[in-house]
Amino acid sequence: MPSIEPAMGHVPTAVETERRKPLMERVIDPVATGLGNAVGWMAESGVLFAVFALIWIAVAVGLVWSAGTVDDAWRAIRALPMVVQLIAWVLFLPVMVGMWIWESSWPFLVRLVLLIGVAGWNLLIFLPKAARTAS
Repeated sequence: MPSIEPAMGHVPTAVETERRKPLMERVIDPVATGLGNAVGWMAESGVLFAVFALIWIAVAVGLVWSAGTVDDAWRAIRALPMVVQLIAWVLFLPVMVGMWIWESSWPFLVRLVLLIGVAGWNLLIFLPKAARTAS
């Protein structure tokens, strides 16, 4: 009976190797590696800084002019299906932590200091490298 093994010395191509991987692994690999370093590029170029700065500005505006807006946003997120909530927490973790802190029953000053601290830390982390070295 002939063997279906590759000939001795045959090195599988990248396409052959890719086809041998299970489907889930082929789906998860690009996501786990950052979609071709797209996340790294967004962090280095300042896109993530701008996105999170806009979100934090929206949270601050909501707290100053209409505190109920942040409460409504928190309730809307909590009303979403658990999987969607999980995705929101993973993608926007600092903002979600900030909103969770704000919705807690802790004293106002503690909530305010923690919220400002989380927002500041978040923006500092995503500050583009060029801006950090210039200062």
